[in-house]
Amino acid sequence: MQVVLHAGVHTTDEDRLIRCLLKNRDRLHEDGIAVPGPSRYRRALRDAIHELSSRPPEAGARDKFLTQTLDHEAPERLVLSNENFFCVPKLAVADDQFYPHAETKLADFREFFAGDRQELFLAVRNPATYLPDVFNISPQQSFDQFMGGTDPLALRWSELIGRIRETVPDMKITCWCHEDTPLIWGEVMRALAGLSPEHRLDGEFDMLSDIMSPEGMRRFEAYLAAHPGMSESQRRRAATAFLDKFALDDALEEELTGPDWDELMIDMLTELYEEDVYEIERLPGVTFITP
Repeated sequence: MQVVLHAGVHTTDEDRLIRCLLKNRDRLHEDGIAVPGPSRYRRALRDAIHELSSRPPEAGARDKFLTQTLDHEAPERLVLSNENFFCVPKLAVADDQFYPHAETKLADFREFFAGDRQELFLAVRNPATYLPDVFNISPQQSFDQFMGGTDPLALRWSELIGRIRETVPDMKITCWCHEDTPLIWGEVMRALAGLSPEHRLDGEFDMLSDIMSPEGMRRFEAYLAAHPGMSESQRRRAATAFLDKFALDDALEEELTGPDWDELMIDMLTELYEEDVYEIERLPGVTFITP
């Protein structure tokens, strides 16, 4: 079986990706793709992975988990999602690293699903906006407490993915930039489900509707209906063209609350992030989805 884990990261989709796939659950089921509701497996998987930190998995633990999660179904592909899989928000950064224990959790995940083919999906995000937003959903009272001495300028997503690749080299990794999701949402959904580009899914323009006016969305959807044979890249170009004209300005602006950063600091973090994305795109074993 193919076991697919979408591990967030925090503040990139707030479960919208799995909810969009759940809109298509019946259609996906016909193709042998299971998308169980998160309440059916998150606690059970968390407990199973936690136990692996001290001892090997019990005989039959994987099959018991699947029986509870899938009601005795036997899909070809199982899609799981949990932005807290690596850790809770307050532990997202430490020692100049994103998610310092991510590779350990994934090693346990690999052991639990030994014999299955495993894939990891995660978005990355500009630290200039990611760090303030994760701080705001953490219990820490100050941004300095949240950072715990970590230098924001030292953080690299490529370092996280490099650690994962070293620890679980056989696990296929698919990444994308959170900032690009309105234009690639449908492609991300299809990649997570293991579908080809010609498959159409409900909800594949949900993110675009957040940043485009209702009139623009109506015109965009009418344009797609009038051109049903468009390729993935053609649909993205059309979305970009409509977004240029009908974007909601307020939706494209992000207010940073928490750190006392000046414009120079934000520009430096953004430039480093762009260089970091360039590095990730060239890492072996990593598929990077771009507009």
